[in-house]
Amino acid sequence: MAADERLFFLLQSAAHRLRVEGDRRCLAAAGVTTAQLGALFAVHDRPGLTQRELAAELGQRESAITAMTGRLIEAGLIVRQPHPEQHRALVLDLTPEGSATITRLRPVIESFNRELHALLGDAFGPTSEALRHLAGWPG
Repeated sequence: MAADERLFFLLQSAAHRLRVEGDRRCLAAAGVTTAQLGALFAVHDRPGLTQRELAAELGQRESAITAMTGRLIEAGLIVRQPHPEQHRALVLDLTPEGSATITRLRPVIESFNRELHALLGDAFGPTSEALRHLAGWPG
């Protein structure tokens, strides 16, 4: 089978391996998964975003985000509060512990990225760009 016919499988396999290794490192350093870290970064970058906006940002169903935010609230990393203008919406904000978790994980992320850069060499930039295009497709 030609490499181009296996692209989807290779992307799935690489994503799985990266997620497992990333989760292992993030759980060891701060007790959160990479998916939870993605949510923390989104809330950090956009304080007061709604769960619906977070779901769109992360490409997840709202039901999955509700469960994830529940776990992050139980862990004391985010708070969920009524939206100031939309009576049925809830907004999310980081707690001080959520901010500390991001700070604790930055060196872990930087180390992981350095390893990936060393692995991919000159292909790091083009690979990142290609994945950025794929992440936005279709749309």
